[in-house]
Amino acid sequence: MQLMIVDDEIHWVDNLAMNKPWHTLGIGQVHKAYSAHEALELIDNHPIDIVISDILMPEMSGIELIEQIQVRDRKIKCIMLSGHSDFEFAKQAIRHNAVDYLLKPPTDGELLDAVGSAIRQLNAEWEMVGSLERTSHTLRENLPLLRGRLLLDALDGQRMSAEEWARRLDNYGLPFKVGACALLLVRMEEEFGKYRNNGQPLIEYAIINMAEEVMGEFLEVWGVKEEHGYLAFLLQFKPCAPQGREVLLEKLAIQLQVKVKQFLKGSLSIVMTEPFGFPEELPDAFGRAIAYFRQIVGDEREFVMRLSEPAGPAEQGALRSLYLSPSLETLLEAGRWDEAEEKLRKVCDELDDSWSESWEHCMEAGFLIAASYTNLAHRGGHKLESLLGSGIEPLQRGEAFASIARLRKWSIEALHRLKEGTSNEVRDNRSSYVRKVQAFADKNLHLDVSLRALADHVNLHPTHLSKIYKIETGEGISDYVVNLRMERACQKLKSTDKKVYEVGLEIGYMDPAYFIKVFKRHFGMTPQEYRDGGK
Repeated sequence: MQLMIVDDEIHWVDNLAMNKPWHTLGIGQVHKAYSAHEALELIDNHPIDIVISDILMPEMSGIELIEQIQVRDRKIKCIMLSGHSDFEFAKQAIRHNAVDYLLKPPTDGELLDAVGSAIRQLNAEWEMVGSLERTSHTLRENLPLLRGRLLLDALDGQRMSAEEWARRLDNYGLPFKVGACALLLVRMEEEFGKYRNNGQPLIEYAIINMAEEVMGEFLEVWGVKEEHGYLAFLLQFKPCAPQGREVLLEKLAIQLQVKVKQFLKGSLSIVMTEPFGFPEELPDAFGRAIAYFRQIVGDEREFVMRLSEPAGPAEQGALRSLYLSPSLETLLEAGRWDEAEEKLRKVCDELDDSWSESWEHCMEAGFLIAASYTNLAHRGGHKLESLLGSGIEPLQRGEAFASIARLRKWSIEALHRLKEGTSNEVRDNRSSYVRKVQAFADKNLHLDVSLRALADHVNLHPTHLSKIYKIETGEGISDYVVNLRMERACQKLKSTDKKVYEVGLEIGYMDPAYFIKVFKRHFGMTPQEYRDGGK
């Protein structure tokens, strides 16, 4: 659960955030906002569950804040605080579905009871959505299976006339139309592995149902599990969807990710495509989404990313273990390295057991393995030689396929080098994002360098830009911006005679009083005291 505390009194927010036992209620993260506008920005960028807000604030009251929150996400629970026992305030709070109305200062018991009540309401709502009893019933129905089969056919590129598509969609009760759609590809992470032999279909249906609940207000949602092991969701905006649909889709994907972790105790990684023409362009979008997991997401978990690189078709052949689904190429595209290595070992075991005297079978397996490796390298913009180094020599001399033992040794060693090279590529991409963000912030400190603005600059969702930045630098991106602003403020206070408010404006603080508060919180003195001390 994620909690946000909103008040224009900084000491009050900091005290509530840092000195209350929120973890005992299952609150994993507490966000702080010192104005209603900061609160709305946090809600746009983070999956907030519960908001505790003061009612009387400058610029926007707590009641007005609740109204804005309800527009953005009607599932967020709000608790109102007020220094006045005004019945009219209480009525307005209740009318806007506030969980509770508390007088300041509330006791710890009152505050924790109110938050506990909000959590119980959220749990009841989401347990209904994700209950395995409901998904088990859905699984037994024929219609979802027919819908899933139709979507799998579309992902595979099965050709049908526009009339046939219209007929099928109507027969299956699918409110989709030929035209603009997006694709969401979801990878269930290792926490779900315990269900692999017992209950996996129920979990998958639970996630599909939760996606429909999270996104169904603004999107038509059509989901299925496809052969690579991903959950694929075809999405089409409803006429009622608001403007800023790309941002809305990212936010809904984040909510799905958070709710699945919260109620099904497992992680998701998500890749989303740009809009494309359904059904003609769906197979290409699907292939690109699979490739993107390998090229950008890599071994990292819990990402929501936008689409980039293309993918390609899988090879087919006769050697049984090599061609069983999932194919080697599929595993490489998805970055499932351990499973790829296990597949190689099974291929070599089959060669030893059944084809130990057949050089052709060894050659067949070797050529396809080498082709899959080469294809992987080329799709990433590399030469296989650059990724394998000296490991390319047995292939060039024809020694890699000379025997089953040599094929086993070469293919697994080459796989390890490919994994290392791909991991380096993922790290390089993340480092590039960090450099771009820092350069943009440095040049535009006097303008908007909010998390949203920085994320838009590098075409990432704010939450995942934060994760990438933390992975690469060890600090939060907001901490970097604040430290950069404070460093720039110190330089200007020392080296110029500009007024304090002018310095604040030049580093992005429109409100002089707020600049002074932040500076004092950072250094323990006001900007003027800092300047006077330097003199």
